[in-house]
Amino acid sequence: MNQDYIQPNEWSIIEKDFDYERVKSSESLFSIGNGAMGQRANFEEHYSGEKFQGSYIAGVYYPDKTRVGWWKNGYPEYFAKVLNAPNWIGINVFVNKEALDLNTCKMVKDFERELNMKEGWYKRSFIAEMPNGVEVSVSTTRFLSLTIDELGAIEYTLEVLNSDADVKLIPYLDSGIKNEDSNWDDKFWNTTNVSYKDDRAFIEAYTMKTNFATCTFMQAEAFLEGNRVAATKSEKSENLVSIEFQQALKKNQKVSLVKYGGYTVSRNHKTDNLVKAANTTLDQASKLGYETLLKKQKEAWAEIWEMSDITISGDVKAQQGIRFNIFQLNQTYLGTDSRLNIGPKGFTGEKYGGSTYWDTEAYCLPFYMATKNQTVAWNLLEYRYNHLEKAIENAEKLGFSNGAALYPMVTMNGEECHNEWEITFEEIHRNGAIAFAIYNYYRFTGDYSYIPEMGLEVLIGISRFWHQRANYSKKKKKYVILGVTGPNEYENNVNNNWYTNYLAKWCIQYTLEQLEKVKDGYLVDYDRIVAQTKLTKAETDLWSEVAENMFFPYSKKHEVFLQQDGFLDKELVKVDDLALSERPINQKWSWDRILRSPYIKQADILQGFYLFEDHFSNEELERHFDFYEPFTVHESSLSPCVHSIQAAKLGRMDQAYAFYLRTSRLDLDDYNKEVEEGLHITSMAGTWMSVVEGFGGMRVLDDKLHFTPRIPEQWKSYSFKINFRNRIIKVTVSAKESSFELTGKEEMSIRVNGQRVVLIPGKIVKV
Repeated sequence: MNQDYIQPNEWSIIEKDFDYERVKSSESLFSIGNGAMGQRANFEEHYSGEKFQGSYIAGVYYPDKTRVGWWKNGYPEYFAKVLNAPNWIGINVFVNKEALDLNTCKMVKDFERELNMKEGWYKRSFIAEMPNGVEVSVSTTRFLSLTIDELGAIEYTLEVLNSDADVKLIPYLDSGIKNEDSNWDDKFWNTTNVSYKDDRAFIEAYTMKTNFATCTFMQAEAFLEGNRVAATKSEKSENLVSIEFQQALKKNQKVSLVKYGGYTVSRNHKTDNLVKAANTTLDQASKLGYETLLKKQKEAWAEIWEMSDITISGDVKAQQGIRFNIFQLNQTYLGTDSRLNIGPKGFTGEKYGGSTYWDTEAYCLPFYMATKNQTVAWNLLEYRYNHLEKAIENAEKLGFSNGAALYPMVTMNGEECHNEWEITFEEIHRNGAIAFAIYNYYRFTGDYSYIPEMGLEVLIGISRFWHQRANYSKKKKKYVILGVTGPNEYENNVNNNWYTNYLAKWCIQYTLEQLEKVKDGYLVDYDRIVAQTKLTKAETDLWSEVAENMFFPYSKKHEVFLQQDGFLDKELVKVDDLALSERPINQKWSWDRILRSPYIKQADILQGFYLFEDHFSNEELERHFDFYEPFTVHESSLSPCVHSIQAAKLGRMDQAYAFYLRTSRLDLDDYNKEVEEGLHITSMAGTWMSVVEGFGGMRVLDDKLHFTPRIPEQWKSYSFKINFRNRIIKVTVSAKESSFELTGKEEMSIRVNGQRVVLIPGKIVKV
């Protein structure tokens, strides 16, 4: 049974009533971020119940030493961990000398949380009877500023309801924190200085090993009926600094606290200037004030939604789901810093270390290309170019040579830091996702400049890897790729995973094409790259030999490519014939049993059919979909979106809708029973693709924009915008018709259901 406590609402995530059992899940769901930092929805006041404290700073990590039972050559030395950063949101609350703690209160009523996605703020309110009998009403709102991205703001208001009372509000900073998932219980942070001055406080600390220096800062102001309340005292200890406000309240009187806080980091400032930079940020906050900062927050989010919103009419849960996904993607990454990337959990939890996976290129890039300007997508590609040397080093550690590049499965700085051997050594298809992203960027934006400037060097390194990783089989008289794990991680160490082999062939052929194109049109770049890489025709001839003679396992009986050589040797029991009590198999079965089963964690061959759909006919897609989907358990968050897109292409709208709902509400409804660990940020981009590419049928074919619009019967209409080569197109689809509206100065032609349609700026064209 999926969770269902989130109230249906088009623009907000709302929880009503306090439940101890779902505190950690809600901490994930109500997380906030601004691209530079983020935090789980932990309570400001002390909470003694089960919780998962989490505040995170983009790009700040710790190399947690690998912990395995049996060390293997080539293992990464560490697993990068996004660090739980010093806590700036805390406000201890005492009423008649007793701590306010929802876990110990006699009664909590009228509890409500709201994450307002339209305006970018999080609010919580409740009435509680404390053990000493005093009833209090609390309302607190916070946001992380998009306009000043080192700054967050909190307004915390308390009212006593049934008596006069003495109240203390004690905002604090705390660097005595730890990660939930440390391998060796290492100390991640070293605090170097704790200080306060007037209404401001600072903790300077640096990360062990990686030496990221940070200043966590705050400023606090208290108000009684609009009048400032003076601080009564400030205190500090080794890892903690606080400012206390004490106020006698009459019954039904309110006291409010405004707290500004955040982080300055050595990634962006000189280490000895961090406190100065923090003071500058606090000066800005003070000058603007809480209400103006909140107004600017609403304006910044309005600008984001103007381009990225998807509207769905007639289905509130579907609408809420897609907006939640778009909101979290924009909270996680805004594309302003090419040193950053997109972690699968974003700023919502510690699982997967907050590192970069192939998800970015395969799932996230299309979203950012279509809803931002192309600089954002360029920055994602530049991130990989900047890590090319590390990718070559990663390959060298595994025995490859001559500039062969193996991009990491998991990384913070270009080094591989994933320590499961079947992933680190074998899930090499990630190389192909990076090459495909280069192709996809040019296909969508029409901007070829990345390839001669950066991309060709990346493609050469990747092609060298594929050439060396394949070996010639005398028996098959073909090149094979042995000992791999495809996207379906429920099969490890298999031979000739079709998806991996197909990517290898395509990558080599695409690289050869780009070599010729750069030679013809960008000779200076070509000469520079060839000289730098020492590339020869003899070498590229060997690449061609591998690509042209790659082996692909195939079943004549089923008329499908086989996921890998031994797939038909399995006991082919379909998912529908598996007892519900056995699922999810990753929580019920041994790993050995999973590996011997036919069950597919996520799209594998169908992932290839998604990327290279124009290489195959609809009939071939249908055969492969009908063969493989019945064995797919969709226990990866990346699976339902691909299947939704393909089901829509095949006209199977009920199935497409079911997959869409699963991907869009994966976290809101907690399909995988793990949302308390954090949200599935990168798969959220797949939700966007499900609408735009699935139902909207958007494709770029032969340098033209194509649409094949479809609509689920559960919806009255839906609409989205895309930025295609600096021209904004709004698409609206209903059961009766599709309409297209172009913003810009020049007309353009698109294809709708295969027919040419001319769009004129400002004019709605209905089809």
